[in-house]
Amino acid sequence: MDEEAPLLNGRPPSSQSTINNSKLYLAVFSAVLGNFSFGYSLVYPSPVLPKFKSSDADPRLKMDAEQAAWFGSIYSLGAAAEGLGAMLLNDLVGRKLSIMMSAVPSTIGYMLLGGAADLWMLHLGRFLTGLAGGMTAASIPVYISEISHQAVRGALGSCPQITAVFGSLVLYAFALVVPWRWLAIAGEVPALLMVVLMAFMPSSPRRLLYLGREHQAEKALRWLRGRHYDTYIELSAIQHSINKQTKITLSQLAKPIYYRPILISVVMRFLQQMTGITPIMVYLEPIFAESKVSLEPRYDAAIVGGVRLFSVVMSASLMDKAGRKALLYTSSMLMFLSTLTLTMISHTTPCAPGPAPPNLTALNCSPHDDFTLQASHKTAAGLIPLISTVVFIFGYAMGWGPITRLLMSEVLPLVARGVASGLCVTVGWLTAFILTHAFTHMVDKYGLFVPYLLFAVVSVFGLLFNAVCIPETRGRSLEEIENYFRTGRMFTVNENPSTMQSSWTS
Repeated sequence: MDEEAPLLNGRPPSSQSTINNSKLYLAVFSAVLGNFSFGYSLVYPSPVLPKFKSSDADPRLKMDAEQAAWFGSIYSLGAAAEGLGAMLLNDLVGRKLSIMMSAVPSTIGYMLLGGAADLWMLHLGRFLTGLAGGMTAASIPVYISEISHQAVRGALGSCPQITAVFGSLVLYAFALVVPWRWLAIAGEVPALLMVVLMAFMPSSPRRLLYLGREHQAEKALRWLRGRHYDTYIELSAIQHSINKQTKITLSQLAKPIYYRPILISVVMRFLQQMTGITPIMVYLEPIFAESKVSLEPRYDAAIVGGVRLFSVVMSASLMDKAGRKALLYTSSMLMFLSTLTLTMISHTTPCAPGPAPPNLTALNCSPHDDFTLQASHKTAAGLIPLISTVVFIFGYAMGWGPITRLLMSEVLPLVARGVASGLCVTVGWLTAFILTHAFTHMVDKYGLFVPYLLFAVVSVFGLLFNAVCIPETRGRSLEEIENYFRTGRMFTVNENPSTMQSSWTS
């Protein structure tokens, strides 16, 4: 270290620095409880929709095809709306407070679902839990990325996806034994626990430095890294990056350092949702019922939830070993092969054209009689839709699920990270809303063949986009990634980051 470099606490930075990530893991755990609630609420319609469509359903809560489509999709509309709000909240009140605030609409939404006496309460409850999902989706990945050391950022960046998947699995498991109203009440617990724990966690050191709060930034970073960690080098690199940045204007968006990472993140969010993951997860049990697989739909859903959890855990373990791009290639190929198989199967078992029968959604229409893939036939062919869906979920959760969120938090420039992450979430959830709402109508008119074919084509586009546009960020600091987009050719930060003010040490 240069002798003229600023001193930290009256001394040069130490060459011996030991990281203790235990408190970092606690902070990440506290934050991702919001993702658990998100995953839980997202798939809530899967086990409860059949109850609202059954002949013995409460007349006040009974749903037809259009009402069921809104119940399934309005969550995404709420998430998209809050994505717009997160564009302001992330930079106005910070990542930490944005995460904590998500518990308000989440708790109110679950209360409406659990105590619903009319359809409007069900729809409003879904919309509010969607608002909470949009807040967490825009804030938690950014918070985790900014508090994590680059050596573990890849694995920790997968935690939001893992806990969201675990939340979905818990919902599927509870639905086997718990009434639908109690499913909603149970969903309030993780959101309330998140608020309590997050109150004791630090704010992002990067945001604190950006606001000029050097003392608080050093205190937060030392808390996250351990008392024996020398914070000087990391804080200097962060400050060096911040010093290069100015308030972004519309004219500056034409510069590659801004438009390239933002465009990559937005397109990845769009393609992520166009793979069909949201309608498949939301309507999982009705889809299995329509596909006539050999097992009961509720058990099929639980199996898929378990496989999804296993695959995201595997992805987290490989994130910093195999790299982001390799996992995205694998993900796209698995999704393409599985959706192509589902396309061919569903093409031979189309739903009859025309409107669905009364009290049934399009996902409950019957296949033609010329194909005899019935649940009573305990054949291997009867398991093909289940196996293909499992492969699709496995592929998505290996790559396009967690890596899309991780890359968004890695590549977006700090000066625009709050607004840009909100934009990405909004684009993703608007796409999810349109696709989820249209899904039942597509199935009603064309059968499962058309949506599955669309998802297969999107998987090919995702493969090509990864090959041409997405950089490999494994093992790179956020400052190195930002320099890559600044120069367009290299990750290395050549400048000496010794411009860090020593004011935080006085």
